[in-house]
Amino acid sequence: MIVKTFARNSMGQNIYLYYCKLSGEGVLIDAGCNEADSSDIAAFLQEKGITVNAILLTHGHFDHIIAADKMRAITNAEIYCHCAEKLMLADHELNLSTMIKKKLSVTPDKVLQDGDTFRFGNTALEILHTPGHTPGGVCYYDRENSNLFTGDTLFRESVGRTDFPQSNSKTLKKSIAEKLLTLPGNTNVYPGHGPSTTITHEKQNNPFV
Repeated sequence: MIVKTFARNSMGQNIYLYYCKLSGEGVLIDAGCNEADSSDIAAFLQEKGITVNAILLTHGHFDHIIAADKMRAITNAEIYCHCAEKLMLADHELNLSTMIKKKLSVTPDKVLQDGDTFRFGNTALEILHTPGHTPGGVCYYDRENSNLFTGDTLFRESVGRTDFPQSNSKTLKKSIAEKLLTLPGNTNVYPGHGPSTTITHEKQNNPFV
């Protein structure tokens, strides 16, 4: 499995294309793309002949969904989010798009719940509900390949902000402790912003957990 990161946008959000080189099947994790990211993704998909099976959102803040509809049109893939995040995606006050003077609203095609598994090709992504940064925040975990996509739940040596509407610091710490830090230490962590890390590194160096 290959992790291709796109992050030419001004707010530094990571958009991940997670795909199998052999089958050419993949998923797009988050869609906080600017024009440069969108063009890069479209060109890469065409060059490599990759089929995007889904756009998997980690949460509903504007910087992770701003190009969701555009990427849906480009890839013909359905948008997925946790069932508790539908309201945030639809409400520009809750998804904070008013901060950039927009009224962003995204309607997902399908919703996920904790413990669900999304399969594409020979790969399975487990859905880990990790509320705290947002009520319906999730992480996507490929157990077989030891890869974890954490959105804004867990960063390298930091965690997601909890000073937004519907955020809760106690809930976030509980999610991280119970759902993420219990994973094998060699698990690769791909966060919504910043560089990748591992579970072991976060256990040893993250002052927030």
